[in-house]
Amino acid sequence: MRRIILVSILLVPFLEIAGFIWVGGQIGILATLGAIIATAAAGLLIVRWQGMGLIIDSRAMMARGEIPARNFAGGMMLAIAGVLLLVPGFITDAVGFVLLIPAVRDAIYSALSRNMVVVTTYRPSNPGPGIKSIDLDSDSFR
Repeated sequence: MRRIILVSILLVPFLEIAGFIWVGGQIGILATLGAIIATAAAGLLIVRWQGMGLIIDSRAMMARGEIPARNFAGGMMLAIAGVLLLVPGFITDAVGFVLLIPAVRDAIYSALSRNMVVVTTYRPSNPGPGIKSIDLDSDSFR
C-alpha cells in the first residue's frame, strides 16, 4: 500500500507536466494558464456553494436527532475536491470536478461505508441526575 501511495505521489506531477505540455501545444501558453486559473476559481465557487448546502442539511439532520454521517463524508470529499482544484493541473482538476458530482460522492460513500462504523457519544450540557423532579406539598397543587 505504501508503494502505491509513493508511486502515485511521484507519478502525478509528471502526468500534470505532460498535460501542461500537451494542452499548451494545442491551445497556447496563455490560454492554458487562463484555463488553470478559471478551473480553480470555478471549482472553488462550486465547492463553497455545495459546502453551504451540506452544512444546512447537516444542521437540519442534527436538529431532528439524526447522525449526518453521509453529509460529513460528503463534506470531506468536497474538501478534497477543493484541494485538488487548487493544485495546478488538468488531471487533478478532472478528479476534483468528478468529486463535485453528488452521485459520485454517494457511490464512494456507499463503497467505503461497508467498512466504517460510526460511534457517537452524547454528553448533556447540564450533567446531573437524569430525572429531575420537583417535590410539592399537598396544598401546593390541586
